[in-house]
Amino acid sequence: MKNKKYIFNDINYELIKDYKDGFDKEAIENLITEYFNDYDYVVGDWSYGKLRLKGFCDKTNKLNKSINNINNLDKYIKENCSYDCKYFVLKKCINDTNN
Repeated sequence: MKNKKYIFNDINYELIKDYKDGFDKEAIENLITEYFNDYDYVVGDWSYGKLRLKGFCDKTNKLNKSINNINNLDKYIKENCSYDCKYFVLKKCINDTNN
């Protein structure tokens, strides 16, 4: 199955993970702001019926810290999200001309 692409705040993203159908385009559109523009990934998780968004970075991003390093995503999900919650991962598409 091919990953789907979306545009939020004029930035192209690719949905690279959708665990338990956590992706909800309308909910993301209501929450995502320019704050997330500098991050390489946007992760959304659901808890008590509410969506939370968090920005993550590749190691080459100047904003990269241990707490938002995409390599620590599994640890973040395990330690900071509800047990077995629905979640998704959007990856920013750089120089993508196919959208």
